[in-house]
Amino acid sequence: MFSVISWNVNGIRAVEKKGFIDWVSECNADVVCIQETKANPGQLSPSLLNAGGYKSYFASAKKPGYSGVAIYSKTEPDSLQFMDDERFDSEGRVLAATFKDLVVISAYFPNSQDAGKRLDYKLAFDEAILEFCKKFVSEGKHIVLCGDYNVAHKPIDLANPATNEKNPGYLPEERAWMDEFTSSGFVDTFRHFCSEPKQYTWWSYRFNAREKNIGWRIDYTCVDQEFLPCVKSSTILADVTGSDHCPVKIELEF
Repeated sequence: MFSVISWNVNGIRAVEKKGFIDWVSECNADVVCIQETKANPGQLSPSLLNAGGYKSYFASAKKPGYSGVAIYSKTEPDSLQFMDDERFDSEGRVLAATFKDLVVISAYFPNSQDAGKRLDYKLAFDEAILEFCKKFVSEGKHIVLCGDYNVAHKPIDLANPATNEKNPGYLPEERAWMDEFTSSGFVDTFRHFCSEPKQYTWWSYRFNAREKNIGWRIDYTCVDQEFLPCVKSSTILADVTGSDHCPVKIELEF
């Protein structure tokens, strides 16, 4: 079994102080994808760079303390790739690691922000990541697109859909792109296995939202349709704390 865990840590240096290194060691995943690192490798301790004996790889934003993704892997990838688009690489939005015919992608989708301030940027990223995934599939590879997509796809994916229809992360344009993505040959693996409501991956720090489970499901592990038979489970690790997000996990057999 090959397992991948994805987690928006909301600051990798902050989560280091909350037991991240021990968690990585104990999770025993083959690959751990991290989002919102808010750091570059030169700012990190050697123990964080080599947490749990993993090899780590980073895509960092040019702006200090902002965005950024990483991949921790037990084995060295055959290759690493950015999006090759300065609009998004400058913010450390994507890092793809290839392991033979499998490409594991750690992605931190932009937040469209209040009043849709960055909606155009978000939608441009959405289209670019879709083409990025399609390119790998056209080359005969399978993809696991992990990360914080910053969108709740369906009403079931957030606690209060009616009151959030004009809020970032649930705008009609964002949800329409998720429709496009999932109709373009890619599968939301969690919803393939679980149709139950009240399954969330992010909770506001305000109003005791996590304790009340007033949340959003905005972190995903999606695969190309042909790879779906190899997916044995897709779960939310809601008991893992340290961030306003919790990790998500996928298990593969191929």
